[in-house]
Amino acid sequence: MGSNPGHPLPLGFVFRSRAKEEKAPADKAQVTNSKQTRDPEAPKGRPTPKRSEAQTQRRSVANTSTSRKDAAKRQREERRAQLERQRQALAGGDERYLPARDKGPVRKFARDFIDSRFNVAEFFLPMAVLILVLSMVRVASLQSIALLLWLVVIVLIVLDSILTGFRLRKRLSERFPDQNRKGAVAYALMRSLQMRRLRLPKPQVKRGERP
Repeated sequence: MGSNPGHPLPLGFVFRSRAKEEKAPADKAQVTNSKQTRDPEAPKGRPTPKRSEAQTQRRSVANTSTSRKDAAKRQREERRAQLERQRQALAGGDERYLPARDKGPVRKFARDFIDSRFNVAEFFLPMAVLILVLSMVRVASLQSIALLLWLVVIVLIVLDSILTGFRLRKRLSERFPDQNRKGAVAYALMRSLQMRRLRLPKPQVKRGERP
């Protein structure tokens, strides 16, 4: 039982101080936990995007897909227009829109050279139909005639193609001495195998007209 202190502390002060000290760490822990909480749907280590940012991203993706569709649509329309121009050029002979294999003065001269004359090869298709009909008839003499006609047609086509190629090569060397003439003779001979009305580009000269 020692001497009493001069200024004794009130009991309420002691209990209030301990209550505050016990409550302070709990409050700090709650504040700390509230700051560390994270949206469970947000990616790990990344803050949840704002609604405006998410809407902007969705609009950007939508605009990109729309732009791709528009570009593909324009390409299809341009391709369709190009094919239409080529079709009209093949019918009218417009050099600007012809395919690459038909462009150039050398190819045009080769076409005109073939179109200006009669070619045995252009009659091959109707003669082949006639020979086929004769060969189907159950008559030995007609079948022999059909076989002979086959041989005659083939020989005439070969001889006419050789003569036509020789003349065309000579004319091309005289008309275009400094230009590339590679493939022009073969191009012309392939054209001679087609019937005149089926040729593309359409013939621009009449038969007998000098190109």
